[in-house]
Amino acid sequence: MPLAPTGELVTRAAAAHSAVAAFNVITLEHVEAVIAGAEAAGAPVVLQVSENAVKFRYGRLLPLARAAVAAAERAAVPVALHLDHVQSDDLLRQAPGAGFGSVMYDAARLPYAENLTATRAAADWAHSQGLWIEAELGEVGGKAGQGGRGNAAQPPLDAHAPGARTDPDEARAFVADTGVDALAVAVGSVHAMTTRTAALDHDLLERLSAALPVPLVLHGSSGVPDDGLAAAVAGGMAKVNVGTALNVAMTAAIRDFLADHPEAVDSRKYLAVGREAMVREVTRIIHVLARSHP
Repeated sequence: MPLAPTGELVTRAAAAHSAVAAFNVITLEHVEAVIAGAEAAGAPVVLQVSENAVKFRYGRLLPLARAAVAAAERAAVPVALHLDHVQSDDLLRQAPGAGFGSVMYDAARLPYAENLTATRAAADWAHSQGLWIEAELGEVGGKAGQGGRGNAAQPPLDAHAPGARTDPDEARAFVADTGVDALAVAVGSVHAMTTRTAALDHDLLERLSAALPVPLVLHGSSGVPDDGLAAAVAGGMAKVNVGTALNVAMTAAIRDFLADHPEAVDSRKYLAVGREAMVREVTRIIHVLARSHP
């Protein structure tokens, strides 16, 4: 089927008080696993390619994007394609031609006024191209090279530090002044966590949900326990981003396979094991998110 618009999937989820799962992909195995896992769960899904993933692929967006589009068009469930954590304006402008229906423009590293100005310009351009746009306010943290208050020389703010979390009044003004379609908010999760120990501030989430007219997005979801994820969706998160959890599942499965088969050299053998581990994790997470919605 044709690519699904991210905005439609997220808007529909928000109206149903549910959430759509959005998984970051790095390799073709990630793409195939996310689609297979979503098909097993019978749910729509968002494939996300981050700016860091593009850097890993020698700075070239099209090879992975075209593979994702080809796989999505053959999926049995709706699949959207989203360009994630874009800081480069040049990369942002490649999105429409590469098949992306949405972008997350990330200027959260900047002071508030600069974040607002940059995001407003990005939103104006994105909307002129028919793109749905997400932004971030607050400091989710955990991204490589990102320091506190946008200064890479400083340690990132702890997720529980004063000033790290998204302020509802500031968020309301930010959304109104930028015109973004969704907002990623800082409520206690952290990017790239490999342990599931993040404690979300559900009271703050409730206030943000009441204050904002756009869907909310949870970043750093890999570090949130299952009950916390389900509660976040019940509290208003309509898009839940997952990346590290897939890499943890893939890497663990490949490590175990190679430990048991030290003679193995055929990459198809261990990549297949890693891919299947990601399929199971995708299906599991989608079922966790569905807990909040009968």
